[in-house]
Amino acid sequence: MTRPTSRDVATAAGVSQATVSLVLGDKWRGRVSERTAALVREAATRLGYRPNLAARNLRLGSTRTALLVVPALTNEFFARVYTGAARIAAEHGFGVVLYPSPDGTGPARDPFASARAALDGVIASSMAAGALDAIGGAGLPLVMLDSDPTAGRAAAHVNLAMADGMRQTAEHLLGLGHRRVLHLASAVDTWTFDIRAEALAALLGPHAELRTTRSTLTVDGARTATERALTAPHDRPTAIVCDDDILAAGACKAARRLGLRIPEDLSVTGFDDLALATAVDPELTTVHLPAERVGEQGMTALLSVLDGTPWTAPDIPVHLVVRDSTGPAPA
Repeated sequence: MTRPTSRDVATAAGVSQATVSLVLGDKWRGRVSERTAALVREAATRLGYRPNLAARNLRLGSTRTALLVVPALTNEFFARVYTGAARIAAEHGFGVVLYPSPDGTGPARDPFASARAALDGVIASSMAAGALDAIGGAGLPLVMLDSDPTAGRAAAHVNLAMADGMRQTAEHLLGLGHRRVLHLASAVDTWTFDIRAEALAALLGPHAELRTTRSTLTVDGARTATERALTAPHDRPTAIVCDDDILAAGACKAARRLGLRIPEDLSVTGFDDLALATAVDPELTTVHLPAERVGEQGMTALLSVLDGTPWTAPDIPVHLVVRDSTGPAPA
């Protein structure tokens, strides 16, 4: 059977080939009526028409492929970011390729013979910004996620309201009477954790004693760091604010090993609202980050940049989910 062509679709729909190209290339809005676009799509579906992507890409200088750079595929948050980005990409005929940041166990450097030829643009988490050098895609349109909006070469930024998440956490703990707080901070040196630390210090500083200890982003690392902090020769904190739910899980393990009850003796909060937050006992009070929305907005921003349209948006709202890991400060 002969493969149907765009001319066949145009004949079946009673329109020109140029109109078919506009509709199937998703560039018809404002140039073709809704009714005509529907006729073209119906004719293409009925005929089983599939565009010759290789020829179109060669002609347009476009691969309709975006690269999503993340720290690790094992982190649930970034899996959700990918889901959101891929959903928006699919609606516009794009594909999304995942690239975890090389950290000694990740992929080899230079995964593309020519990133410029293989990709239309890049969406990158600030936690994996170092991988951008490995890609060698300088000059590609870049959208940064969860990063300093005043720095870097990114054409657009997509951020969560991290500082507001820490505000909600601080107000919750202060309202429960906590005045000695430990910040279990991520040892990863990146803007997203810096902004959380700054916000927490500004909010708690005038009202409570705030100490900080750092940990690797692992449960075992957090357990060790928390045990060390809780057994140090000073007044024990009544609450621990963690930069991440994984750190919070480690803090809870440390508390149990030391014979402390949560939340009667020690309140613990997290950040992210991963599935882990409801798997631990007691369930974790944590800041919910809408990860899929981050991916959706990241891909939307990249599409706008590729279309030559400036893209700006307010920070994506976050909210505190109060569960059983927090309670009144012990007397």
